[in-house]
Amino acid sequence: MTIKVIDNKFCSEQLVRFSYCDPAGIVFFPQYFIMFNGLVEDWFNQGLGLDYAKYITEHRLGFPVVSLNCDFIAPSRIGERITLTLKLEHMGKSSLKLSVTCNYKGEERVRANLVLVAMDLDKAKAIPVPEDLRLLMTGFQNGKFDINQFDE
Repeated sequence: MTIKVIDNKFCSEQLVRFSYCDPAGIVFFPQYFIMFNGLVEDWFNQGLGLDYAKYITEHRLGFPVVSLNCDFIAPSRIGERITLTLKLEHMGKSSLKLSVTCNYKGEERVRANLVLVAMDLDKAKAIPVPEDLRLLMTGFQNGKFDINQFDE
């Protein structure tokens, strides 16, 4: 898996695995939602330099998807290396609006808009995005992160 930040976009190249596909050898659409969730985790871990698991297990802070719309433009096939791209479009008091695209060799395959909400996992209630996290996300949104220097 190759990860890059380009301007204010977090990009992750992923192999379309057999387990993602239906008998026709194309990605079964719910698998994209699993990939999107993994992309958000990778963005926290590699893009923002945070430990996503620690936020859930120690801070008891989660970011569930509360709204999702998705357009499936063309199929992705087993063996392809697709690029998933995440962009933070807007940050509200408690919410994050993300746009996600899936491309293969420049061809758009899927586009989605997700709204995530910062949630106190013990109380199951929305809370404001913590200030330290808000500062990191604002820096990312403004294109101030460069993780590409760490590529091997």
